[in-house]
Amino acid sequence: MSSSAPALDAKAFFYMTLLALQFGVQPILTRTFTSNQVIRTTVVLAQEAVKLVMAFGMLNATGQIKKALQNWTLSSSVTVALVPATLYAIQNMCSLMAYQNLDALTYNVLNQTKTLSAALCCYLVMGRKQSNVQIVALFLLIAAALIVEKIISIDTFSTGGEASSRRDLQESQLHEHDSFSLNSKHWTHGVIPILAASFISGMTGAMTQRSLQSANGGRNPYLFSMELCVGGLVVLFINLLLSGDGADIINKGFFHGWQLSTLVPVLTNAAGGIIVGLVTKYAGSVRKGFALIFGLLFSGVYQAVSSSEGISNEHVVGGLLAALSLYLHAAFPPTRSATQGMSKAKTE
Repeated sequence: MSSSAPALDAKAFFYMTLLALQFGVQPILTRTFTSNQVIRTTVVLAQEAVKLVMAFGMLNATGQIKKALQNWTLSSSVTVALVPATLYAIQNMCSLMAYQNLDALTYNVLNQTKTLSAALCCYLVMGRKQSNVQIVALFLLIAAALIVEKIISIDTFSTGGEASSRRDLQESQLHEHDSFSLNSKHWTHGVIPILAASFISGMTGAMTQRSLQSANGGRNPYLFSMELCVGGLVVLFINLLLSGDGADIINKGFFHGWQLSTLVPVLTNAAGGIIVGLVTKYAGSVRKGFALIFGLLFSGVYQAVSSSEGISNEHVVGGLLAALSLYLHAAFPPTRSATQGMSKAKTE
């Protein structure tokens, strides 16, 4: 497996652009068109089914189906796709819960913690070491997450910040009882699920990159998407038997809470899942970070022009720090000598 990223040709740039648009618009579409009354498992099931159909259609339309299936075996498919499929199914459910309880920019900034898990998981799965600059970038990303969640307040760095902080503390003490339930739900149904989804994303991303960029040319990205979908559907059906969602579907119906417009985020999220595989295949996981930066900025611009409140100082600073950390992480990988040393150590 090559230690360098693939060349950024026209195909790679095209897929990165599509990913940036999908990444930026997905939280907005899901919050707009997905009712809180929807049974979350039904949405994830629909996304996986639609993705399966899309991937098969693309595999057939591009004329790659014969070549992709030439050396395919059931055992290899289970080995390559079963664990990532299980993790993807859990990740999708966590992401959907977070979509419905966080604003688009907060969701996207917190979602950047996937870089932390990706760095760890790429090291564990592929032996990829982080450079000193990349380590700094990871700490910048943590700071961005703390700022956007207002754990670190921007007011404390401005004139009168100390007085403002005292007023905020007094107000929070007065309204602590009234706001506790809302704040708890914000964390349990928003922040924690997206952090869990980000970690799972790092692990599945490392596994996916290893499969798609192996020395023999790697697995076909459309076939790989189909394998993940089948595995994900199996996992979700098992989950229905063990969770309350199965009983809810029987009692309320599969499409309880659905509207025709609910198909919009289902279709875009399904397409996004395929695009992620294509970006990983042709651009590499490092350059995928650039696409996510543009998606993050797209969400911020949209929120600024569509909301009367506009973007807070915490969102601006947190978004800029997240963008800077992703840039540093993508632009300053380990030196060739360090990478070769790591590869040599693993072979020994």
